[in-house]
Amino acid sequence: MQALIWDLGGTLADTYPDVDRALASAIDPRPGSELLGEVARLTRVSSSHAISTLAGRHHVSEHRLRTAYEATKQHWQEHPPPVTEGARALLAAVRERGGMNLVSTHRDRESAQALIAALDLPIDDLVCAPDGYPRKPDPAMVLALLERHELPPEGCLAVGDRPADVAAAAAADVRGVLLETPGVPLEAGGAARVGALREVLDLLDG
Repeated sequence: MQALIWDLGGTLADTYPDVDRALASAIDPRPGSELLGEVARLTRVSSSHAISTLAGRHHVSEHRLRTAYEATKQHWQEHPPPVTEGARALLAAVRERGGMNLVSTHRDRESAQALIAALDLPIDDLVCAPDGYPRKPDPAMVLALLERHELPPEGCLAVGDRPADVAAAAAADVRGVLLETPGVPLEAGGAARVGALREVLDLLDG
């Protein structure tokens, strides 16, 4: 195992509960389980997709929804979301094997670095879409990490919580692992599926 390429929000950091509730509350101050489930299915595609779709369905301005989302990110500066269960053990296992922990994220670099620092995550390098890379499922960010660190695709594994994460990995010839959200059906293509990050430990030496 030469490197594990992580997605950040939703994979390394358990950001979805805060994001889902913020967007749902922008529609209904007291959102029920049905609305929260609807939001969850949309945010697993992307936050931007969720905002545009919810605005059309519920006749709420995109500005209102995006403001709620940005307020959540501001809140994380003082009260960061928790590290996803099993992430620290997996980070350590990669290091123990002499591998690198790398991040490929749609977040801007400032917020990504702030979140990594706040959670004290041992990340060796990251690439961010706003640095000039197309968003996943385009493989450009994964390919950039492989090239920068002279890594063979077959020596790496990529884990993410969205279909776009594993599609980007597949397009770069890297094995992908989809971290599933209970109750939210997701397409994984030919990628492995796990219900918890601890299950990825069994794949590190595969």
